[in-house]
Amino acid sequence: MGKAMVAMSGGVDSSVAALLARREGYECAGATMKLVRDVDEEAARVAALLGMPHHVLDFTAEFRANVIEPFVAAYESGATPNPCVLCNTRIKFGTLLDQAARMGFGKLVTGHYARIVPMPDGSCRLARAADKEKDQSYFLYGLGQGQLAHSLFPLGELTKGEARAIAAEAGFANADRRESQDICFVAEGGYADFIEGYRGRASMKGDFVDTDGRVLGRHSGIAHYTIGQRKGLGVALGYPAFVKEIRPETGEVVLAAAEELFSSGIMIAGANLSPGVFAGPGGGGCGDGVGGGLRVQVMIRYNAKPVWATVRQGTDGLLAAEFDEPVRAPARGQAAVMYDGDFVAGGGTIV
Repeated sequence: MGKAMVAMSGGVDSSVAALLARREGYECAGATMKLVRDVDEEAARVAALLGMPHHVLDFTAEFRANVIEPFVAAYESGATPNPCVLCNTRIKFGTLLDQAARMGFGKLVTGHYARIVPMPDGSCRLARAADKEKDQSYFLYGLGQGQLAHSLFPLGELTKGEARAIAAEAGFANADRRESQDICFVAEGGYADFIEGYRGRASMKGDFVDTDGRVLGRHSGIAHYTIGQRKGLGVALGYPAFVKEIRPETGEVVLAAAEELFSSGIMIAGANLSPGVFAGPGGGGCGDGVGGGLRVQVMIRYNAKPVWATVRQGTDGLLAAEFDEPVRAPARGQAAVMYDGDFVAGGGTIV
């Protein structure tokens, strides 16, 4: 089947992906990326158990420039970024995929729960995993045809339980390891503490205001807040208050009642659209093209309920998504991912 590099974190998913790639006939080597801290030695142990070479690749500088710096800058601008999208597009399927090619590997294998579906015209389509609860296609919308063609997702047809069972049968020590839900470079203390420590200064302070501009109190810095947040505001207004808007130019954080958080539409920048998605097999009657209006389901954050929307070409290369039903608290900086059935039709950043 050729040579495949397996991105191995030390967790159960990438370990099982390595095992399945080997079973499929690929000549494999493991690669663990050093990004922010020492690598997990379990990856090397699994590679040895499978009789595979194992490499540790230091991408600390690339990760800092392409993931951490944009993450911090986005929070400072009042946005709510998704660093996992950047890491997948720029690091795993960017820097690592390029390194794999230089080392003679034709494929990059990862433990993502997603599927790559070959189409009759020779293109590839990214699709949801069989395990909808674990599906990670949302984080991979930015992958282009070149990246998809050289990638393998062996877990795409499995459930998490099935993956753990395969790991246990293979004797992997990580078979029952608990999953981490945190961003890999943010340790204890949360996002705001990380950002302030990274910059070496406090986040911009300012006023809490209501939608009419009335001052409601002082806040502790805009990096401490995200759109839709309720907890930790420290103000009593006589009704449940939520963050509706963050204004970095003035330092103001706008608070509003729950019913004021809903929006009928969003603008999307930097869109990556699947080729021929709206006319190809698996299409769901999405329309005649971006200009004519596309009927797709849109997720405005990971694990959000997909909402039907009509997407049209806006100005300056932006896409405008108009929802059939208003959505709660779409946040600037988050990914908006469009689905045509199980296929990823494209995605971009909410602006």
